[in-house]
Amino acid sequence: MSEQEQFWSGAFGDEYIQRNRSEQLVAGNISLFAEALRDSRNISSVLELGANIGMNLRALRMLYPNALMRGVEINRQAADILKDEIGHENTIEASLLDGVYFGTADLVLVKGVLIHLPPDRLSEIYDLLFNSTNRLILICEYYNPTPMNLSYRGNENKLFKRDFAGEMLLRFPDLRLLKYGFRYRNDPVFPLDDITWFLLEKAQVSH
Repeated sequence: MSEQEQFWSGAFGDEYIQRNRSEQLVAGNISLFAEALRDSRNISSVLELGANIGMNLRALRMLYPNALMRGVEINRQAADILKDEIGHENTIEASLLDGVYFGTADLVLVKGVLIHLPPDRLSEIYDLLFNSTNRLILICEYYNPTPMNLSYRGNENKLFKRDFAGEMLLRFPDLRLLKYGFRYRNDPVFPLDDITWFLLEKAQVSH
C-alpha cells in the first residue's frame, strides 16, 4: 500500500470526514454539477471514485433522483457512512490502486481525489476512469498546467496539482472535452475550494 493510501485510510482520513460534511458543501456541489451536467441527458447510473461519505453523490441524487448511485471509498469510517447514504450494496470499500474493476456507469466522477494520489500511479487511475464510464467523466480537481507537489496541512507528498484532464485527453483519443469551469472559494453564494472541473465524453461505439 502506498503512503498516500495509508494516509487516507487512517486517522487523517477519519478527520477529513468531519471537515467535509456541511449543508453548504452540498449546496455548492449541486450548483457545480447542475452547471457541468446541464446538457447531459439520460444519466441513469453514477460511479464516484473516492466517494468519502457521499456528499457529492447526495448532490447528484438531487439532480438525478432515479439514477443508481455507487461509490468506492478507501477509508472504513467514511465507507460506513456512505453505506447509509447510498446503500451497502452500492458501496465498495477499496483502494483505487488495487487494480479492481468496479463496473461501469453513465457518469464517472472524481472530485478532490486525483490530487492526493501518487503521481507515478496516475496512469492506472486514468485507465480505470476511462474503462469505467459508458459515456461521461467529470473531473473536479485543483489545476496547474505543469505538475506541482505541495504541502497539505503540514504533510508532504500528499497534494499534487497538474492538468489531469489534459493528460487523459492525450492518453485516450476516444475522449473529447465537452466543457469546463472553475469554482472560487470566495464565491458569495456557492463557494467551493478553488475547484476546476472538466466534463469529458467517451466516443460511442456504433453497433
